Amino acid sequence: MKPFHYALLWLLMSGVMATTYAQENTEIIFHKSHEPKKQKAPYSDAVQVGNIYYLSGQLGIDPATMTMVDGGIGPETEQTIKNISAVLAHHGMTLDNVVKCTVILSDIDDFSAFNEIYAKHFTKKPARTSFANSGIPANGKVEIDVIAVK
Repeated sequence: MKPFHYALLWLLMSGVMATTYAQENTEIIFHKSHEPKKQKAPYSDAVQVGNIYYLSGQLGIDPATMTMVDGGIGPETEQTIKNISAVLAHHGMTLDNVVKCTVILSDIDDFSAFNEIYAKHFTKKPARTSFANSGIPANGKVEIDVIAVK
């Protein structure tokens, strides 16, 4: 092999070893909810892997009453984003830390109304996947989960 090929092979192997080592030593933390009423739920509000946080899906539920807000897609979207913001704040982050969103709408016809509100809050424009599914918990119109980096 030519010296260039040896150097390239060494660089490739170094990257593989560093990546493997980093994955082997990354602690996974399953955080309890900041909401006392949700601490016995069978899931974590946030799971931390290194500096990446995977947040569970949030609905338009008012945490004070634990009921869905009234008014349809607009108020539910606002409340859902408030709930995401609260989880992020609990971990020292804001919506600006979000790098990926997954959006589930109960009716794809609500997409434009949803997107209008979403765009006001997610100004950094994280990557996003959106789709419709009729089975959102609590008869919700929207559920959003996010991945954030601290």
